[in-house]
Amino acid sequence: MKTTQTSYPRSKIKILLLENISDSAVEELNASGYEGVKRLSGALGEADLIREIKGVHILGVRSKTRVTEKVLEKADKLLAVGAFCIGVNQIDLKAATEKGVAVFNAPYSNTRSVAELVVGLCVVLIRKIADKNAAAHRGVWLKDATGAFELRGKTLGIVGYG
Repeated sequence: MKTTQTSYPRSKIKILLLENISDSAVEELNASGYEGVKRLSGALGEADLIREIKGVHILGVRSKTRVTEKVLEKADKLLAVGAFCIGVNQIDLKAATEKGVAVFNAPYSNTRSVAELVVGLCVVLIRKIADKNAAAHRGVWLKDATGAFELRGKTLGIVGYG
């Protein structure tokens, strides 16, 4: 029984990655057989993205590049948009759905980093490190700990948005 190839060859799929997607991502794509990978360091405005997206099958963005309805209309071969960030606000999801373009994101990609930053900033604020640092840069050594506390035993409420 003869089998037929039903998927599009990876070597013919064109991928456009914007906004400093890592070198290792490009290397992994190339190692997996994707030869048409183009990487640009910054975000693109609508007109530039329309020019670049012709013939592209997969687009990878972060949060600065706006994938508008107009961009999607001009995307003649686009199959998927990958948002290498938490949200997809920068992508017109309605237009993508109507065109049959899959959209995916990385919802937990920076969860640990954000948690670590929050804890670090809490320590900076509760110990008044910024004030003491500024004084030290002026040549004043503030030995007094008045108004500075430890986190231990404190209740902390964090309100955030994604």
